[in-house]
Amino acid sequence: MAMARNTLTPDQIVRAAIELLDDEGLDGLSMRSLGARLGSAATAVYWHIKTKDELVRLAGDAVWSEVELPDIDAMGWRPAAAAMAGSMHAMLTRHPWLGQAFGSHLLYGPGKSRHDDHSLALYEKAGFAPADADRAAATVFVYVLGSALGAAAQVSLTRRLGKSGDPEKELADTMAAATEVAMNFPRLRERLDGSAAAQYTAAPDRTFEFGLAAILDGFEAQLTGTS
Repeated sequence: MAMARNTLTPDQIVRAAIELLDDEGLDGLSMRSLGARLGSAATAVYWHIKTKDELVRLAGDAVWSEVELPDIDAMGWRPAAAAMAGSMHAMLTRHPWLGQAFGSHLLYGPGKSRHDDHSLALYEKAGFAPADADRAAATVFVYVLGSALGAAAQVSLTRRLGKSGDPEKELADTMAAATEVAMNFPRLRERLDGSAAAQYTAAPDRTFEFGLAAILDGFEAQLTGTS
């Protein structure tokens, strides 16, 4: 039995949209598919949320509440920065569609603002002047977002290939062709010939942690005047 429009709440709709986006990606989200997931007609969804773009914005903002905000008074700025960046990276990995949405939708809301405000407070607490705190927060944000895009792209590609054929075979064939090209370049050939060949198709282990540590090292050098 279809759910009456007045029994739906905006929070129920947004939660269902997040689940649908996690399962199907941005391309799989529609008011009709969301209505089917909720056991309701699409018109009941429109009663609360008028457009698909608005739905993506609301879902995209809601997942920011999953990012843990460390107590910057109870721990040093650097452990707090690392914890916050790691939590954001984990959130983006759980919701790979969000990285794609950054490039195609206008995203804002209290969830992301809560995160951004805490990030600025963290870098001001570290000792940066407000303008440099802005730069530090933006640098880490862009790094974490970029680091999560590889996993998001893999999910999106596998989903797309699965709709048209055998994704495992297509990926294997593509990797074989890419490896043939890479073997013409000495440093790539050395890695592909070695024991790390299986891992070379993805980012090496602890790449995210390595890059984040390098960024925070740079911040620390600026703060202590050792750069």
